[in-house]
Amino acid sequence: MKRFLQGALLLGMAAVATGAAVAADFDGSKPLLCATIEAHDCDAGENCARSLPDSLGLPQFIRIDFAGQVITGPKRTTAIKSIERSPGQVLVQGTELGFGWTLALDTANGKLAASFVNGESAVIVFGACTPL
Repeated sequence: MKRFLQGALLLGMAAVATGAAVAADFDGSKPLLCATIEAHDCDAGENCARSLPDSLGLPQFIRIDFAGQVITGPKRTTAIKSIERSPGQVLVQGTELGFGWTLALDTANGKLAASFVNGESAVIVFGACTPL
């Protein structure tokens, strides 16, 4: 019984350590590869249209380089203007092609939500990231 408890304790400690390592993957300290999964295109006074990101001209995959402060897609690279870290999320902000954008990254699981807005419309994108 003592051997079983020692094994269970070691297994529990390993699970906690692994959980901490996974959480650290999404805290803004490591570069990430993110996939865009779903998008919503919204214009004032109208219902938002649900679509795939690539049908709106958004890349299927992006790389987030927190240290270099850039986000890179297949066609362009955009500068990150601010990064704000909090216990549950990392907020990343910038501008591109007349849009202001904000990307919110969940530090527990790597899921993301991003918004792209200008004076006429907004696009909301959902996706998920993995460490590189």
